Amino acid sequence: MNPVKLQFVRSETPGGPVVIALTGPIVMATLSDFQTQLRAETAPCVVLDFSEVPFIDSSGLGSMISVFLHYKTGNRKLGLVGMNEKCRALMKMTNVENLFPTFASVEAARAALA
Repeated sequence: MNPVKLQFVRSETPGGPVVIALTGPIVMATLSDFQTQLRAETAPCVVLDFSEVPFIDSSGLGSMISVFLHYKTGNRKLGLVGMNEKCRALMKMTNVENLFPTFASVEAARAALA
């Protein structure tokens, strides 16, 4: 049985937010990596690209909220882009969709958060 993995690709442009493209599900098996990677990030503004995230479970959503609050208490910004219908439905069903600034594209997030 293959272990579930979550991959991170970090990119940045001068004067703009750091973009972290995620690949894989945000679930119980990937929470440690998710938390470690995002809490270690020091950029004042981060955009998470969910284009390659097929699924988020309830523990993953809790972890996302924890990371969001970590950024907020540090006066840092965190934005989301590229969520599929399944991920957006979970956020809507749990009534947290308005907690996270969400954008249509990485470019829109960069413009709004820069």
